[in-house]
Amino acid sequence: MSRTARYRTILPRSSRAAVGATVATGLLGGIAAAPDRARRLLRRRFPTVAVTGMTGVGKSQLADRLARRSTDSSAADVGSAVMERRTHRSRRLSGFRFLVVPGDNAATRLGALDEVFHDEPVDGVIHVVANGYATPRRPAGTTGTADASRDEQLAAELEDWTITAHRIASMAVRRDKPVWLVIAVTKADLFPDQLDEVVRYYSPGSGSPFGDKVDELRALAGGARLSVDVLPVSSQGGEKGSALPPKQADALVDALAKRLAQLSGHV
Repeated sequence: MSRTARYRTILPRSSRAAVGATVATGLLGGIAAAPDRARRLLRRRFPTVAVTGMTGVGKSQLADRLARRSTDSSAADVGSAVMERRTHRSRRLSGFRFLVVPGDNAATRLGALDEVFHDEPVDGVIHVVANGYATPRRPAGTTGTADASRDEQLAAELEDWTITAHRIASMAVRRDKPVWLVIAVTKADLFPDQLDEVVRYYSPGSGSPFGDKVDELRALAGGARLSVDVLPVSSQGGEKGSALPPKQADALVDALAKRLAQLSGHV
C-alpha cells in the first residue's frame, strides 16, 4: 500500500480536508511574504540614506563621490529642484541608495522631506553643511549672480538644520531601531588647517549654536535612539590650485564611506 493510500485510510475525509487547507494556507502565506522578505533583504544590503542640507553646500557632488560617479558640472552650478537618486554597488553585492533632497525652500523640497522621513523612512541621514561656504544661489526662477556673507550663510545653514532636525526626531521616535546621522562638513579644501575646530563647531556638546541644536535633537529623539557622527569631507579637494592634496581629499571621502559601511552593518 502506498504512503498516500495509508494516509487516506488513517485520516477521515474531514481531517484530510483540514490538512489540505492548512498546507494551502501555508503556501499562500509563504508566497505573500516573499516580497516582504525580498524588501527586507534589499534594505539590509542597500540601505536608503537621505542626503539633506541647504542649497549650495554640495549635496549632489558628495553623493556622486560616494556613488563613484562623475558630477554634471552644469547641475552642480544651479542645484536641483527635485529629489535626486544615486546608487552605490560594491563587489560584495551591497551598497547604498542615496536620496538627495533639494535644498531650495520649495514645495518639491517639502515633499521630498515627507517622503524620506515619513512616507518611506530612510535607514540613515547624511546632513551636509559647509562651514558658511555654501555657494550663494538666487531663488528658483530668478537670474543673475547671488551674493551672501559667510555669517549669512551660517545663519541660513542653522535655519535649514532646524527644519530637518525636527523631521529626524519625529522619524527616530517612531522607529523600533536606532537611527544614525552623519553631519558631513563639505568644502574642507577651503579650510584645511581648521578641520578640528570646524568639526567641533558642528558636534554635540560643543556649546556652539549648531552644537546646541544637535543637543536639542538628541533630547527630542532620545540619545539612545540616535547616533551622531561629524566628519569633514571635500568633494572637490585635490583639484589644481586646491589647498587640500589629492590623497588627503580622497582619504576624507573614504573615511566617510567606511563609516557609512560600519553604521549599516556592511563591515
